[in-house]
Amino acid sequence: MEVANVRTTVKLSTIGALLAGSHPEPGEVLGPHEIVHEGRKALAVRAFLPDSRQAWVVHSTHSAPQPMRKIHPAGFYEAICRLASDERDRNYQIRLASHDGAMKTIHDPYAFAPLFTDYDLYLHGEGSHWKAYDRLGAQLRTVKDVHGVNFGVWAPNASAVSVVGDFNGWDGRRHAMNKHVPSGIWEIFIPDIGPGEKYKYRIRTQWGEIIEKSDPYGFAAEVPPRTASIISDLSSYRWQDGEWMQRRRENPDHLDKPISIYEAHLGSWRRAQDHHHGWKNYRELAHELVKYCNEMGYTHIELLPVSEHPYTGSWGYQTVGYFAPTSRYGSPEDFMYFVDYCHQHNLGVLLDWVPAHFPRDGHGLRRFDGTALYEHEDPRQGEHPDWGTLVFNYGRCEVRNFLLSNALFWLDKYHIDGLRVDAVASMLYLDYSRKEGQWVPNIHGGRENLEAISLLKEFNVQAHSQYPGVLTIAEESTAWAGVSRPTYLGGLGFSLKWNMGWMNDTLRYFRHEPIHRKFHHDELTFSLIYAFHENFCLPLSHDEVVHGKGSLIAQMPGDLWQKFANLRLLYSYMWTHPGKKLLYMGSEFAQWHEWNHDAELQWDLLQWDSHRGVQRLVADLNKLLQSEPALYEVDFDGSGFEWVDCHSREDSRLVYIRKAKDPEDFVVVCCNFTPVVRYDFRLGVPRGGRYREIFNSDSQYYGGGNVGNQSVLEASEPGAHLRPFALNVTLPPLAVVVLKPDAA
Repeated sequence: MEVANVRTTVKLSTIGALLAGSHPEPGEVLGPHEIVHEGRKALAVRAFLPDSRQAWVVHSTHSAPQPMRKIHPAGFYEAICRLASDERDRNYQIRLASHDGAMKTIHDPYAFAPLFTDYDLYLHGEGSHWKAYDRLGAQLRTVKDVHGVNFGVWAPNASAVSVVGDFNGWDGRRHAMNKHVPSGIWEIFIPDIGPGEKYKYRIRTQWGEIIEKSDPYGFAAEVPPRTASIISDLSSYRWQDGEWMQRRRENPDHLDKPISIYEAHLGSWRRAQDHHHGWKNYRELAHELVKYCNEMGYTHIELLPVSEHPYTGSWGYQTVGYFAPTSRYGSPEDFMYFVDYCHQHNLGVLLDWVPAHFPRDGHGLRRFDGTALYEHEDPRQGEHPDWGTLVFNYGRCEVRNFLLSNALFWLDKYHIDGLRVDAVASMLYLDYSRKEGQWVPNIHGGRENLEAISLLKEFNVQAHSQYPGVLTIAEESTAWAGVSRPTYLGGLGFSLKWNMGWMNDTLRYFRHEPIHRKFHHDELTFSLIYAFHENFCLPLSHDEVVHGKGSLIAQMPGDLWQKFANLRLLYSYMWTHPGKKLLYMGSEFAQWHEWNHDAELQWDLLQWDSHRGVQRLVADLNKLLQSEPALYEVDFDGSGFEWVDCHSREDSRLVYIRKAKDPEDFVVVCCNFTPVVRYDFRLGVPRGGRYREIFNSDSQYYGGGNVGNQSVLEASEPGAHLRPFALNVTLPPLAVVVLKPDAA
């Protein structure tokens, strides 16, 4: 198209690229540019204002607006503003008239210098910009006393990127971004917009395809299935958990403290009939869930992933908005309130974090700039065969930066007390769930994913050094050595590792009818061979009550009485076994149904004594755990555990001692895995004197038969089990009793 009477140095092809939204450096053309006009220094102010009829420059040094020439009918304007020889003032606005005569005055986004520094770009490219979330994404800024939002996105292979949203009619021509070369970060400051605005990035690929993406660093998003990001102010919330945070910093070691974790999915713990989709708000959940967990005696709540995810049925494990708490339950401020309220009531908050894979949704990270940016191009490295998702390219510095800064983001902005890293095994092994020929060896020809290992180590180093007192927990299902050992000793650096071996062996054992358990005795005793090789957490998680497995109570054998007795036995054995504890919601009151993410837990079951009994049992186990140092102080060292009787295969019986740091502070745990009462069982103990039964899972209070040891027991000679003293004990059926000596 020819343009008549154009008195500008801008090439027609450049104007065409701007109009098409394909210019990679719009700031080189638009905005203020110093030129020489008629032999004098001047300022050429150019703007692209589609759908406008006329425009003026309102300059701070001029009393009257200066008309702009419309040098292209699509809305390309220019004004030549004279400058004094020493003047560098670019503080101006643009007044424009629309075709219907409406007038408005705006700030020119191209009048503002880039806010990314060379140091920001260097750290991002190096993969060590730990607070990249303070630069990339939509950042509220005030520049030259003008409020607005600075947008930054990494899309190195795009030919053009623009911000689109409600504020510009989703027109990709209005706010084209400038590219930092060679970092591949695109940036623009858009004045006069703020929190609540919806936006996306419109990306033109190298091949001319136009795609729209949500912000990888976006702090909030629309409620799915809508996918726009939302500008949010994460600094407006006023935290009230200073005392909790100070205690956490001053007492960073959790290994000798009681830890009992209630794992929960917020969308199905409690439902609201009068709410859209039935989801409660984070604030509502805070009050109800905290009250419940305090009554039950838990120390921590662990939430299934709350980062934004498009498919509710993924439970959050297929994340798109890594920096956005899901809008299903409210705003970022609402989630801050949730965490804050937990802390004010002495509950830690753990989040599931998913750096192992991400979904293929078009608005997400997949082929973000038209190329395999966050993932590998080679499907043998970049596709996960089990979940139909994509694997991060851990060897790319900018991808490492994205993941590491994301982990630290939750600890920083949301005061989260720890992250449980999902599917660590799939990260560690290049051949995970792959057959021969379906994977690419590392540079040494091995199967270890060296880049992922490096990422996990760096994650743990930075998390523990920057935020003392946080927990990092690995869901790692193989025999990888040193998962919970410090990185300086060659370990991965996690605080805890889920003991998947204990979980699998124990549940397999409990599924056997008691009459057959003597043939499977080693499934119980085997866990103590390796119990102190790692800092273990014993998990009965959501994975054990889904995909056709049934609920835990449904997995127990026998008639109704035996099912409940077996479940009480399982929990009592778990709580007295070395290791920290985790139980999934609903299991604490013996929910019958397999967990359904779209339905509320079966709270109505608590009208029955049997279900209330299991709930009371779990609450009392938590109280016992916190009141008895022998059950938590030495969880990860063999000095805190001692077998008394591990060979009674025929009777399916286990007896062991748990000891505190002070070995004179101990309890004796007796487990009877059969429905047969064992009267006058001669039990060897290390010390004479009085012993009291401080816990009995067969108590009538829990729905049991009330068989046990009602009076004080006296340890006397001769001893038993190679110990100098012994007790005559009654072992209830399918039950655990815990005995404690009186103080010496």
